[in-house]
Amino acid sequence: MSTHNNSLLSDAECAAVIELRHAMHREPELSNAEWRTQERILGILRRFGLSNAKVFHNTGVYVDIEGTAIGPKRSIAVRGDIDALPIQEARDDLPYRSQVDGVMHACGHDLHGSIALGTALAFHRLRDNFAGRVRVFFQPAEEAEPLGGRTVKEQHLLDDFDRAVGFHVWPEIPAGMFAAREGAITKSADQFRLTVHGQMAHGAAPHKGIDAIAIAAAFVNEVQKVVSREMPVDDGAVVTIGTIHGGEATNIICPLVVMEGTIRTRSPERRALLAQRVREVAEGVAAMHRGRAECIIRIGEPAIINDAEMVRRFRQLVQETAGRDAFSEPRQGEGSDDFGFYAACVPSIYFLFGSCSPSNDSYVHTPTFAASDEQIIPATELTVRYILDLLSS
Repeated sequence: MSTHNNSLLSDAECAAVIELRHAMHREPELSNAEWRTQERILGILRRFGLSNAKVFHNTGVYVDIEGTAIGPKRSIAVRGDIDALPIQEARDDLPYRSQVDGVMHACGHDLHGSIALGTALAFHRLRDNFAGRVRVFFQPAEEAEPLGGRTVKEQHLLDDFDRAVGFHVWPEIPAGMFAAREGAITKSADQFRLTVHGQMAHGAAPHKGIDAIAIAAAFVNEVQKVVSREMPVDDGAVVTIGTIHGGEATNIICPLVVMEGTIRTRSPERRALLAQRVREVAEGVAAMHRGRAECIIRIGEPAIINDAEMVRRFRQLVQETAGRDAFSEPRQGEGSDDFGFYAACVPSIYFLFGSCSPSNDSYVHTPTFAASDEQIIPATELTVRYILDLLSS
């Protein structure tokens, strides 16, 4: 059965949700620069009588809706991210396509922010029907440091909250379907910067120097054995060296190489060990070759660990409202999302809603990614229903 038979959003709310989606898509803004998006969200909230919104992380917004009904007062947070990506859009068929050169909503955050808006508007109108509190985050900077999710954790914006809800559009599953799985759904992502110190010499007399490039090459090979020989197969650990810079001339033994990379794992327990081993391999390889290595690790987002009971209730709700076949269990994700900071604070769910259709089958972070407006209202209504369920039981 369709959720539209007993719609949870008014026509005016639906129109505002789609209005925000088109405006965000037309005028995408990169991480930590979402000023216009912030202003637009604040304006729509005010238009519907929500004037108590607060700013966080410079370009973010969150708004609290207090229920007035009698009952146990639970607090539920919901997050929609709002930043875009430095990708040139290649979709001429969209009337609301990006008007900003080299920037587009290639990860669906225009949908996520719009769903968050619809959730806030619906709960504001329904405030006499529930007890407790709903906090809606319009979170900036999911894609790039400094991460908005880290600010949520560091500024204690989830203190005293019982649950958190996040979501992501997913082109791997058909439009109209929803997915969630218990346990790890993403990986943690930590960055490292490795500086290898050697000693300069003439290229014809390598024995008089210490070759930083040879050390770097040895490290690139050796560090993969940390994954293949020290991590369980199901951990999904990945060490990526993404940049490498060194050397000035073909006939000089290079004295300095700088490498940067990412360390990912599904396991919160092995996360620190993996970072420690990358550092130890770097220092060990450098010492073996008479050089020296400095490794700086920047802790990024944790893995998102989905609460089993929240997933069970989500599955039940999807099957009751959208049909038995509308729920699927996704494979474990390879990527990372700073909703992991929320999940590290309170029991959380991060669910996926499908967007795959004949014209929209391109993956996220590609120039041709798109998702239909038609996915937004059903996903919003499901989110509202689900939060009502969490508040009441």
